[in-house]
Amino acid sequence: MSEDAFVPVHAIKGRGAATRLAHRFAKDERSAFDDGWGTLHETQAEDEDLPPVATEVRFEDVKSVLTGNESPDIYFERSLNPYRGCEHGCIYCFARPTHSYLNLSPGLDFETRLIAKRNIAQVLRTELGRRAYRPSSIAIGTATDGYQPIERELRLTRSVLEVLQECRHPFGLVTKSSAVERDLDLIAPMAAQRLAAVYVTVTTLDGELARKLEPRAASPQRRLRTIATLAAAGVPVGVSVAPQIPFVTEDMEQVLEAAWAAGARSAFYTVLRLPWEVAPLFHQWLALHYPQRADRVMARIREMRGGKDYDADFATRMKGSGPWAQLIAQRFAKATRRLGFNRERFEMDLTAFRPPGAAGQGSLF
Repeated sequence: MSEDAFVPVHAIKGRGAATRLAHRFAKDERSAFDDGWGTLHETQAEDEDLPPVATEVRFEDVKSVLTGNESPDIYFERSLNPYRGCEHGCIYCFARPTHSYLNLSPGLDFETRLIAKRNIAQVLRTELGRRAYRPSSIAIGTATDGYQPIERELRLTRSVLEVLQECRHPFGLVTKSSAVERDLDLIAPMAAQRLAAVYVTVTTLDGELARKLEPRAASPQRRLRTIATLAAAGVPVGVSVAPQIPFVTEDMEQVLEAAWAAGARSAFYTVLRLPWEVAPLFHQWLALHYPQRADRVMARIREMRGGKDYDADFATRMKGSGPWAQLIAQRFAKATRRLGFNRERFEMDLTAFRPPGAAGQGSLF
């Protein structure tokens, strides 16, 4: 029998998922059943009085940290993520299914049972120092946010930036957190050397919706202030208005206008992706928060995915296909063109790279 305890399906304060949904490799799955004796309702009432679900952090020593990318629809060649799982709890996160490989739930476990790669800086130093290594911009936080709450104490993302600064290695990072401002002492000087750029995700300006979608991320207004702070420090900053969810995130143009006013000068978007266990988790989320429009939302999502919840085809997985996907693309293109986004391409300097001394050079001097 699965060790995952049954959690009644109701919104859990501060969490995106409502259940420890069984992962796809589990042999058994538990679900609620109304036996007619009222026990289901009694269990739900008792569970609502339980204390909040606590966050646990485990540590691991990894053998490698740089992940290569060969997907034609992704702009970066290498990525790095200091953490597995993310306390921000974004219900739409496409990285949730990765917790299945750890024998953990992509639901509550993904946002409450976190894995910290405590030796990430040492391993990165070794990888950058290999004789065959050739620099290309490293994307940080592409799966899980490098500035989620536990970064305040663990400082693993900062340790990565310190190695990159030492080696003069270019990077770009994506975050929803204002905590990135803490590391401006590293980021701003590197940006001045064309070695750093930051992208802040602002899914919506609706604070109530953001608390449901991304319960432990910074508020939309706080993220806009982060964009302004980064821009004022001379950091090239962009905005991600991803993911676009039909009939849920309806203020793309307003987000782009606010981000432009704050200082962002590049922008991109994707449409909602529902791979593996993300689909049933999102279904639960819709039923909890927007039951009246759940069918309409899923109909539009399937319309963009050839009638399915998700289609992993490289040609369409980021932007979808069909009339609704075309409408979103047209709205984005019109708004960014009107505001002035993406007119200048920020090129990273790959020529400044120097291997780290301890791992990358054999000199005795």
